[in-house]
Amino acid sequence: MSANVISGTQVSQEIRETIKEEVKELAGKGVTPGLAVVLVGEDQASQVYVRNKAKACETLGFYSEVHRLEASTSQEELLALVDKLNQNKQIHGILVQLPLPKHIEEKAVIDAIAVEKDVDGFHPVNVGNLVIGEDSLLPCTPAGVIELIKRTGLTLEGKHAVVIGRSNIVGKPVSLLLQREHATVTMCHSRTANMQEIARQADVLVVAIGIANKVDASYIKPGAVVIDVGINRLDSGKLAGDVDYESAKEAAGYITPVPGGVGPMTITMLMQNTLLAAKRLNGLA
Repeated sequence: MSANVISGTQVSQEIRETIKEEVKELAGKGVTPGLAVVLVGEDQASQVYVRNKAKACETLGFYSEVHRLEASTSQEELLALVDKLNQNKQIHGILVQLPLPKHIEEKAVIDAIAVEKDVDGFHPVNVGNLVIGEDSLLPCTPAGVIELIKRTGLTLEGKHAVVIGRSNIVGKPVSLLLQREHATVTMCHSRTANMQEIARQADVLVVAIGIANKVDASYIKPGAVVIDVGINRLDSGKLAGDVDYESAKEAAGYITPVPGGVGPMTITMLMQNTLLAAKRLNGLA
């Protein structure tokens, strides 16, 4: 029997409807959530992301600014812009699109963003709060992953979750959020000796390793929830996840497709974070 498909597009749409309602309510109190996105250089993928973010702001009734800077922009100039956005009362969320050109230190830029406006959830204070279980703005993709798992109706408490990939952007934070939901979490990565064997024990399998079609049915416990965070462009020009979808869907109980799975959730959770930041900065949350 083939797996149930978890549509990130549909879940994302449902969350956006709720956000729209809240934005209308805030407008009545004289507040419009504001997001500033900063893009340095000409990275093609980044340009697409930035366009999609600006479009989402427009659809949801947010105020939005896009700052496009030359690839030759110095670190000092970028930090000066971040500082200006930190001071700007109209802006509640600041996102500097990564990757940055080689001569700019990512850490210095992330550290410079005001914690309460860090809607990417990358600032060390937000990361630290996530680790100790305190309230913070959560990283968007991991928060989207948890939302998708919950929408299957599965209770994570007591379940065994396996995360393949240990990046700071997905693997580590998603494992912390799964623990927050009382799941038992095992982390696998490129040096894990018996990854297939461990993955097959998972009630929930989250895959974020950046290798196209790496995980097939042999990694999946029958009936497991499989969340594919990967997005890879094949030589054919087609997009593929880190999970071999055709093979995996025969074993899984629930599975996310690529595209249309985790992808749409990332921008929606970014909007959710910006809304929450706007409420907090105006003493409404």
